[in-house]
Amino acid sequence: MVTAAGRDVMDTAFVQVTGGRPLSGRVPVQGSKNIALHLYAAAALADVPVVLSGVPDIIDTVVCAQILRQAGYPVTCDDGAFTVSPAGVICPVIHPGLGHCVRTTAVLAAAVLARTGQVTFPYPGGDAFCPRFIDRHLAAMRAAGAEVIAGDTGVRAVCGARGVRTFTVDVNTPYGPSLGATVSAMLLAARARGTSLITRPSIEPEVTETARFLAERGVLVHFDAQGLHVSGSDWITGGTFQVAGDRIEAATMVMAATATGGSVRLDNITAAGFPDGLTRVLAAAGVVLSATPSGGVRAELHRPLGAVEAVTGPHPGLPTDTAPQLAAMLTQGEGTSLISERVYPRRDTHVPGLRAFGADIRADGPVIRVRGPVRLHGAQADAADIRAVTALLIAALAADGTSTIRGTFHLRRGYSHLLLNLATLGAAITTVPGGP
Repeated sequence: MVTAAGRDVMDTAFVQVTGGRPLSGRVPVQGSKNIALHLYAAAALADVPVVLSGVPDIIDTVVCAQILRQAGYPVTCDDGAFTVSPAGVICPVIHPGLGHCVRTTAVLAAAVLARTGQVTFPYPGGDAFCPRFIDRHLAAMRAAGAEVIAGDTGVRAVCGARGVRTFTVDVNTPYGPSLGATVSAMLLAARARGTSLITRPSIEPEVTETARFLAERGVLVHFDAQGLHVSGSDWITGGTFQVAGDRIEAATMVMAATATGGSVRLDNITAAGFPDGLTRVLAAAGVVLSATPSGGVRAELHRPLGAVEAVTGPHPGLPTDTAPQLAAMLTQGEGTSLISERVYPRRDTHVPGLRAFGADIRADGPVIRVRGPVRLHGAQADAADIRAVTALLIAALAADGTSTIRGTFHLRRGYSHLLLNLATLGAAITTVPGGP
């Protein structure tokens, strides 16, 4: 179990980086963190064992396995395979301590609610770079027939004797469709008798891969102009399902190599695995992505790194989870870059840390302004979320001298072998237990 003491040890560990080395070489991309976390919840719906292959070896995977075990599901996780067997008796409670460690708590709760007609769960944890609400998840639960009571520490949802019912729910927010709420609604609809409609759904890969998973297991799912239609089933089969490559980790390694003047070849992801918005921004900055004969991707500069104007947005736009790393890369680009956040109210927890390295960067509400190129210097820095600490790592790799970065816990929440991969590409990185 991930204990408080264990987390404290990881929180005090630090990464030491000696920068200024171009990164080049070939490395694999892990299975997608965000897709896998939603599939762990979807697997809990099945009436036959499910094996998810290619899952990332990260802390969030361990936590989700523990949550499902606490709820009564036999779960094993070994050598990239996450196996979920049907529970004999499901405990309709998401462990309060564990549930507060991950972002997909409400999605896991939706799966339990769909199976048992009731669930109690804490408010989600995960990255807290801005307020992140679960109101659309709760709206889906209410639409499915649950009485939902939200208290100071968590939520209780209870359906009538017949369990979840078919429904129509809108999962849109002021910042676009909610990815997580779309999946929560899908899972509820998958066990309801009849056809439910999710209007203005997210079409992020996390959603489309969960929809593909359900469809392969007998749940009728289709998108049209009205939204996402899900016809529920009282029997969902199991089997094996491969987790797609992680587009965010792939982008991170591309940006790290580019920031240092190098190039990288990536396996376990195709050029089509990069959203169009990300590909366009990289191309505008001077980075070309091309397919390799083995089916992977090669990324290299075709001209000096330049400034861009970028806007995050829903798929297939620029993923918000790549914006902090992009800012770090653009400290080495010629000119002034603007990165506008349109998925969340703002995303700027990486800005103070990048300034510590000497970056000319500032946040103005949802807009990040970066002027470059700047000769970065070694620094001590820390950040409290996955993508922010990764941005600091990229800055350290591009900087002159040696840096220490706190945030090993957050790196291990999202990346299984990122530090090893960077070392394979030529980075001088060591992980040291204890504080600097």
